[in-house]
Parts: sequence; C-alpha cells; structure tokens
Amino acid sequence: MATQMQHARNGIITREMKIVAEQEGLSEELIRERVAKGTIAICANVNHKNLIPRGVGEGLTVKVNANIGTSSSYPDPAPEIEKLNAAIAAGADAVMDLSTGDNINESRKAIIAASTVMVGTVPIYQATVETIKRTGAVVNMTKEDLFKAIRDQAEDGADFLTIHCGITKTVLKALVDEGRVMDVVSRGGSFITGWMLHNDKENPLYEYYDEILDICEEFDVTISLGDGLRPGCLADATDRAQIQELLNIGELTQRAWERGVQVMCEGPGHVPYNQIAANMQLQKRICHGAPFYVLGPLVTDVAPGYDHITSAIGGTLAAVSGADFLCYVTPAEHLGLPDMDDVREGVIATKIAAHAADIARGLPQAWEWDLKMAQARKNLDWDAQIKLALDPVKAQSYRDKKNKSDDEACSMCGDYCAVKIVGEYLEKCKKK
Repeated sequence: MATQMQHARNGIITREMKIVAEQEGLSEELIRERVAKGTIAICANVNHKNLIPRGVGEGLTVKVNANIGTSSSYPDPAPEIEKLNAAIAAGADAVMDLSTGDNINESRKAIIAASTVMVGTVPIYQATVETIKRTGAVVNMTKEDLFKAIRDQAEDGADFLTIHCGITKTVLKALVDEGRVMDVVSRGGSFITGWMLHNDKENPLYEYYDEILDICEEFDVTISLGDGLRPGCLADATDRAQIQELLNIGELTQRAWERGVQVMCEGPGHVPYNQIAANMQLQKRICHGAPFYVLGPLVTDVAPGYDHITSAIGGTLAAVSGADFLCYVTPAEHLGLPDMDDVREGVIATKIAAHAADIARGLPQAWEWDLKMAQARKNLDWDAQIKLALDPVKAQSYRDKKNKSDDEACSMCGDYCAVKIVGEYLEKCKKK
C-alpha cells in the first residue's frame, strides 16, 4: 500500500487530499503537489478508520494539537477519553497520547478508536515503562524494545509518531561541553540521553533509522522528528546542542522523503521572544520546508499557572514566522497533569494564536471570519456574535452573567454604547 507522498508523486489525488483541499479552500492539485514535495503532510494511518483527515504545512491554516494521556500518578485511561472529547469540542486538530501509566496499550487503542482527529504517540514512553517494569531501569532497554513499541503503535493506527532520532553522540558532546541550566526536559529525550550516556552507545533510533522508515511506510505513518534537546528555559535557547540536533533532523528529513515517508519536524520549547523568528526560519531552511511543529514556544519562565498565555504569545509569532502546527500548553504546565478545564483552556488559547497567525499570513477564510464578527458587533447582533466566537460557550456565559436578557448594548457602556450612538447619527445623516 502506497503512502500519501508516494501517491502524490505518482500523480494520484487521494480521498484524503480531496478532503484537505475542501477544508482549506485550495485546489486538489495544489495539495497533491505540496504533499509530493513534502511541504504538506496528511497524517492518516491506514488503520485509523474513523479519521477525518487534516493537512499540516505550506499554505494551510495553522493546526493545533492537544496532549492527553495517563501518568504513573493517574493511570486510569477513562478520563483521557473525556479530555479527548473536550479537546475536539474546543477545536483541536490533533491529540497526542503521552500515556506513561499502567495501561498504555489500552489507553492508546481507546483514544485512536474514539478520535476523529489525527492521533500522535511517543513510542519510547511505552518502551521505557515496559523496560522498567521488566528490568528495573531504562538503561536496560534494547533496540528490540524500542522497535516493538514503534510497530505496535503504528499497527494500532497512530497517525504520527514522535521519535527522537536526532540525538547522537555528537549532539550529546555539544550538550556536555557547552552546559545548560535545565539540561534535558523532554521526557523522550531524557530517556534516550540517559540510555546513551550509561551504555556509551549510539542512539539506535538514529543508527537503525531505515528500519523505522520501513514501519512508517507500511502503515503510512508520518514521522515527527522529535527535538529531544529542546530548551527547557530561556537561558538554554538556541545553543549548540539544539542546533546540532536540528542539523541531524534536516538530514533525516531528506532520508525519509527518499522513501516516500511523510515528515514533520519538531521545535522548541522555551525561547525568548526576540529569538523566535530566527529559530523558525532556521528550522524551515535546515529541514527543507517540511511542516514544522512547535511546543509553544514559551516566552518567559516565570508564569506557572498562566503558561497557556505565555505559549500563545510565542505561538503566534512562531506561526507567523513559519511554524505550521502548534502544540498547546495548558495552565497546568510545569505544575501537574491537566484536567478537562485545563485541556479546554489550553486548546482555546492556542487556537487564538493559530487564528491570529492565519490572519497575519493573509488567509482569506481567517479574514472573512473576523469581518463577520465586526459586522455582527456593528449591528449589535448578539446571537451572531456568540455563534462566531472562537469559544461560544464562554462568550455566552459572560453575556448572560453580565447583562440583562433584553439589553441591546452590553453593560460595559450601557446607555452610552459608542456603536449604538454613532450608528444612530450616521443613519440620520443618510436620510438627509
């Protein structure tokens, strides 16, 4: 069975390409051309049966991902299905199952079966948890443990897999030689870094990369090249270790494309606002225009409880500067496992960032949405305003709580509503 990229290179417009073209208001041929060259990825595993495909990349609306999944402290998979539904209802285009609890396989299968949006996973989490249960330490993990997890998750229908292939001995030397404040904050990155340092061996995910591509090609899984050494604080941003890993990711992107395997490239992390644009442009250039997926970036380290806001600030500039896919950050980031309210708040904040970037990128549908809202406000049409709101639930709640049911204006201005006053005088001028 051919991948989306292989079909596109053979001149075939697939069902998935047609759906993406309709969603984005673009021609099917344009979608096919960009899938063929790798600047658009349609993450659609052949085994994810109820998926409504979406595209990520060049010329498309910026997509939003929500992370869900169990932890060792909260191993029950049932709440994660509720979070999945909350994320989709809030407008998420994807979810990632980051489960590390006792029921990783059950959680993943349930999430994929229930999800209409693309699902990503991180195979090294499963390999690590199973290795520790069996042997007591992650450093005892084998290449076979890693590749079994990759195959299991591909077979189950994961649409994209985050795999930390770019960490090599050369990258770790840069990490050690330069030094960092926060060292390694990526869980997957920490697992493979610890394994490499303890065993003094090369990263098997890099060394046997072609075998990963075999699996991805078989199930049409998009490989999301994880940035295991992404900066975890502003002081570590754009250092040698981050950039050396990025250079490897650029090489691995080309190797995947040679096989017809779709690729996304992951990026930072915590980045000062003034470095974001340069980071995005460098990433795009090094990775040959592949779709770029960022966590945040967070523009300050000092706002726990509000990191969905620090992330949205950075995410807007990142997407304006080239990022195609924003991973949400919730208010619980750095503090604990997010609950349903955190998931919703994280998705909405990131959707705001994505939409603001779509406007700046000149996408007609984004501009049309805002124009309709402006017209509804001009007409004091509250029903239309609520329907057009990015979060209609919260908008309706505020409208009901802050105003009487028959108020024409809002309680902010009351009888002195600027829109109403000027509208009345302009209407009189028109009648003269």
